[in-house]
Amino acid sequence: MARVSIEDCLKFIENRFALVAVASHRTRQLMEGKTPLVKTRNKEAVTALLFIRVTNPMS
Repeated sequence: MARVSIEDCLKFIENRFALVAVASHRTRQLMEGKTPLVKTRNKEAVTALLFIRVTNPMS
């Protein structure tokens, strides 16, 4: 399992409420069958956080 900390993601999305909104939106997309943009074997929520850490979705 990948270790993704919320602090890592807060570097890109400073507002924790916005972070939750973006992560939950991406998690829902993945659960509905969208293609993950980050290669991982983790669950959808962890994959969404990895997506935020690797890419900067708010830029």
